Amino acid sequence: MIRILLSRKLGELRWTQADLARAAKIRPTTINEIYHELVDRIDLEQIDRICEALDCDLSEIMIREKNPEGYPPLPPGALKNPGKQNK
Repeated sequence: MIRILLSRKLGELRWTQADLARAAKIRPTTINEIYHELVDRIDLEQIDRICEALDCDLSEIMIREKNPEGYPPLPPGALKNPGKQNK
């Protein structure tokens, strides 16, 4: 599971979400969704802009934690020909 630590980083810097949205040139709604971990995907350019605006490394705003329940096993043959549909 990926955890987003944007709230902690903004708190350290005493920045608001609006400050970050202006500095990174990202819509405030998008910053809010990232801040509250409501996103399934984040554009890499947005992550780069956030890191640039906050002058931080990616590891300061995102971490990976083990999933408490783990993931279900992949079906047989799921890893054959990645990117292509298996028949």
